[in-house]
Amino acid sequence: MGKKPTVTIAIPVYNEEQELATSIATLTNYLAEHFSDFDWRIVVADNASTDATLAIGRQLAKKNPKVSVIHLDQKGRGRAVKRVWQQADSDVVAYMDVDLSSDLKHFPPMVRALLRGYDVAIGSRNAHGARVYGRNVLRNMTSKAYIALIKLIFWVHFSDAQCGFKAVTRRVVDEIIPHVRDDEWFFDSELLLLAEKSGYRIYEEPVTWIDNPGSTVRVWKTAQGDLAGLWRLFLTRPWKYTNKKSS
Repeated sequence: MGKKPTVTIAIPVYNEEQELATSIATLTNYLAEHFSDFDWRIVVADNASTDATLAIGRQLAKKNPKVSVIHLDQKGRGRAVKRVWQQADSDVVAYMDVDLSSDLKHFPPMVRALLRGYDVAIGSRNAHGARVYGRNVLRNMTSKAYIALIKLIFWVHFSDAQCGFKAVTRRVVDEIIPHVRDDEWFFDSELLLLAEKSGYRIYEEPVTWIDNPGSTVRVWKTAQGDLAGLWRLFLTRPWKYTNKKSS
């Protein structure tokens, strides 16, 4: 039998002492049962938490050799994901939100798509077949408007920029991630825009997604950061400087 492909899964966290242990247990149990064709590991990336999140992460790492934890002194989901991805030596890197809003049954097919020639694989709440539960009208409207704006300005095809459920190949980490400047919530959008505009293939997995009412995401602050990021990319067009994927 050949060597299994390796996957590193980043879980960025900030003050998640209530959910962390339960979510990691759920994730490790699922992967052990349904993801045995990959050699996987989980890295909890603590984003300067002020509660017991880091201590809990360290306890989980002691109990399970498949789990490790790193600490960052600054907040920022993008910063945490980039740190884990760039430090990993695996064939594939991924990340998901700690609340596991996206049904884990979509993770294996999303990652396996990268073995079929895709470079980036994303969970999409807008692709045909996706199911979304519990999302309020405001967040649903802002999300739809945001992706429509991206398509209007940049003429790209991906249908969901912000779903916290993504995986990329080692090549994308080496060639695209160094050009992604944002360290916060716009990280996802910038990654996808640079990847598609640079000729990389993006796979979309329609996900079943359940809203987490306890989410700490600040909608308006995040929206401001997203709009500022789109304006920066419109002006600078950084894909002119990325290494295009060879045909």
